[in-house]
Formats: sequence, C-alpha cells, structure tokens
Amino acid sequence: MMTAYGTVENAVEAMKQGAYDYLTKPLDMQRLRALVQKALEFQAVVAENSELRLRLQKRSEPSLLLGESGTGKELVARSIHLKSSRRDRPFISVNCAALPEQLVESELFGHVRGAFTGAVATKLGRFQLADQGSLFLDEVGDLCAKGQGDLLRVLEDGTFRSVGATELTHVNVRVIAATNKKLPETVAAGKFREDLFYRLQIVPIALPALRERAEDIPLLIERFFEHFSAKHKRRPKRMGPEAIRICQRFPWPGNVRQLRNTIERLVITCHKATVEVEDLPEFLRSFDRNATAFTIRPGQSLAEVEKLLIRQTLTHVTQNREEAAKILGISRRALQYKLKQYGLLTQEPGRRTHRG
Repeated sequence: MMTAYGTVENAVEAMKQGAYDYLTKPLDMQRLRALVQKALEFQAVVAENSELRLRLQKRSEPSLLLGESGTGKELVARSIHLKSSRRDRPFISVNCAALPEQLVESELFGHVRGAFTGAVATKLGRFQLADQGSLFLDEVGDLCAKGQGDLLRVLEDGTFRSVGATELTHVNVRVIAATNKKLPETVAAGKFREDLFYRLQIVPIALPALRERAEDIPLLIERFFEHFSAKHKRRPKRMGPEAIRICQRFPWPGNVRQLRNTIERLVITCHKATVEVEDLPEFLRSFDRNATAFTIRPGQSLAEVEKLLIRQTLTHVTQNREEAAKILGISRRALQYKLKQYGLLTQEPGRRTHRG
C-alpha cells in the first residue's frame, strides 16, 4: 500500500486488511522493487507450506511403543490420542497377534457385500473406523507377512482398497503401533519387514520395565488403591512403608499389569485400612526373604549399573541418603548429584507431597 498519509494507525489498519507492507510518498522506486521481491518470495513460501500440509495430511502419523508385556503400552497410546488434536475423534484398538492371515485384510480395511463367502453385508475396517482419529496396532511385531505389506502401503499414502471394492478409500489416521518384541532382531531374522520397521518408528517411545523404575511404584500403588477402592466400593486403603519397600524390591516380571492386579486383589481380600507386610501375597513375602542380590547383565553400561546399585541401596538397604552415601563410598553431595542425573529424585515411599 502507498499513501501520503503515513501514520501508525493507517499502517496497522493496512496490515490488518492484508497488505504485505506500507510505503509513503514520495515513492522510492528502489525500495518498492525490494518490497515487491520480498512479497513474491513470501507468497511462494506460503504456497509451499500449504502444499506441504496437504501432502502431510495424506500420510499417517506413526508412533512406535516398545516395551515388555504389561508396561502399559495401550495406556500410553490412549494418552497420546487424548492429548492430541484428534482427542474428540475415535480411538480404535486392534490386536495384530489375534488376526488370522486370511482375515487380516478384511479386518484392517473392510470388505463389500459379496466379496467372499460369508460376506453378507458391507463391513468397515479398522482404518475406516479410525478415520480422523487414532488406530492402535497392538503386538504389531506378530502381524503376518501379508498384513505387513498391506500396512506399509496404507502408511505411505493413506489410501487402500477394501476387499471386493473397485475404488480406493482415503483416510487420515494417526497410527500408534506397539510391540514387546525386539524388532531389529525380528527384522534380522527375516520375520518383519525392514521398510515397515523404519516407517513405523518415526516417533519411537521406549517404555521401561517396572523393575527399572522402582521409584514410581509408591505412586502407582496409591493410584491403584484409589481406583479399585472406588470400583469395588471399599473403604480407602494405603500401604505401610515396609510393605511398599518390599514391592519396590520385587522385579515384577508382569510389570505394571501385575502390580495393578495385585493391588486389586488386596483391595478385595484385605479388610485393614493399612496393608502391612503380613498382608502381602506370599510371592512377595517369599521373594523378599530370599532376595540377597540383584542381577547385572553383561553388556550393561557403567552408568546403568551405577543407577541400579544406587536405586537398590536406597530401596533395599536404607532410605537415609546420608547413610546410603556412606555405604556407596561417596559423599552425600555426590549422591544427590547422581540421583538428579539418573532421574531418581522422587518422594520417599509412604510420604505424600502436598500441593497448594
């Protein structure tokens, strides 16, 4: 815009109305040429961004959750969905390990009536049901070879053809895959497509086993007690400090799922307000009686071993940090630094943090 009335108010109004810039008289041709060039470059960037957005909308947004069975991969998947812009859209879950090879295409992409014997009606597949939302592919490492190929194609351009259909269907789906397998090893063994592995792990998220985050156990116990007490209409319960420490020392091979089931069992069977050591299931008490050491696996880094030793000392020997530092042969200040370095600075078992 060019004008003889060069005021701030006029400039602001011109920009609000869509002007790229503002010139006042007398006209400076050199400045005008420079501004026109910048405006053209800006318009090109806007057009390129619009095209890129359209291209991205045609592609799926994959995340890959990696972790042992029971680490809470579906809960994390639901959290990703609920904290995204798709939270008001469907969240569809499918267990890939339970899909028979002959039905995987129909289950994922649907079929039309008469497509095969028994197809008495048109059926939408999981991708269609999850359109504009999220699709959780649990145990994707167990997907059959044909299913892997079909999945890769739809991840590339967001289109597929239902069984028996003649036209392509386009969907906009966020794919969240999960597996308890070590996929690089599965790929090396020829049981999982390498191209699909790289396509899925755009955003890889590793979920640690519960034994590797024992500092989280007190909070999990508290939350599970609240949940199951309300669910089963029982009075609120808590766990005593020594019982919590036993839970922290146990390796929990079934991870969070096993801990969750144990707390539900205690809510139902224990009638005391505070669960003590004698109220714990026998598998916990017997393990603690026999536990005298912890395992270090060959191939672990020194940092991993040090973190494990510090955690085990604080949960199995003493919670007093000064005493723990003496046992470990370091200063209290050094211990405090390592606790912060390894993310072990959490509230002590049995102690609640009050927030104002």
